[in-house]
This record gives sequence, structure tokens and C-alpha cells, in this order.
Amino acid sequence: MDILAFIEKGGVIVYILIALNIIGFSIMLLKMVNLYLFNKNKQIIVDDILNQLKNSNSDLILTHIDSLVILSIKRLEKGLNTIKIIATISPLLGLLGTVIGILSSFDVIGKVGLNDPMLFSSSISIALITTVTGLIVAIPHYIFYNYYIGILDNSELNLKDKVLGNL
Repeated sequence: MDILAFIEKGGVIVYILIALNIIGFSIMLLKMVNLYLFNKNKQIIVDDILNQLKNSNSDLILTHIDSLVILSIKRLEKGLNTIKIIATISPLLGLLGTVIGILSSFDVIGKVGLNDPMLFSSSISIALITTVTGLIVAIPHYIFYNYYIGILDNSELNLKDKVLGNL
């Protein structure tokens, strides 16, 4: 089956899923660029944190280090909730398309009976296409979200170690 025919058969829900996929992959690309720039400029970030610590009370320095490191990492998390939302709602949209397709097939069966299976099989096809598309959109977003969170956790620990090493 041709990809365009596949998309067209899926209907409006597939178009919504494609739009979500484009938005999600754009954010993922931006997040990877931000992470690259963060790693490239890590020493500048460490120096900035150390400069801010010079004015801190020595009793609160560890607490201040934690908050400055967390603030630096939080900047990398911006937009990550959108990826999580796309990963969460894509299978639900696929399921919605499944229900709509099956409802449509029962409607056709109710009107013309089971004499012509070709009439209601197209509705079943819509149901399966939207389910598949929802999963295709959700899986890479879910994987990226979890992978990126793991990278951010490691980056936070590395940044904190680097700051403490330079004290």
C-alpha cells in the first residue's frame, strides 16, 4: 500500500497524529541541539556557577550549588512535557480512530447487513490504520523522553561534580 493512500484511508485522526509527530520531532531535534550546546559550554556554565557562589555564605554553599545546578538543568527540560504528552495521547488518538472505525462498520452492517463484506471492511481498515499510526507516533516519543531524562540526570551529576571539583 502506498503511504499516501495509507494516510488518506486513516482519515482526520491520522492527519492529527502526523501533525503531532512533526511537532514532537521538531522539539526532539531542538532538545538534542540544546544538549550539544550545554555539553560544549559546560565549562562556561561551571565558571558562571562558581562566580555566583563567590557571593554566597559559606554555610549555605552546598545548598546554593544544588539550586544553581538544578536551575541549569531545568533550562534543558523546557518543552519536554510536550514530548511526554504526545507519547501519551498518540495511542489514545489511535484508539479513538479504532472505535470510530468499528462504530462505522457496525453502522454499515446495520444498514446493509453482512451480504457485502467490502462495505464494512473499509471501516475496519480505518480502525487498524489509526491504531498503527498512533503507536508509530507514540513509541519514538516515549523512547526519546526516557532517554533524554536519563541524560539530564547524568548531566546534573556531572555538572555538580565539576563544580565541586573546582571549589
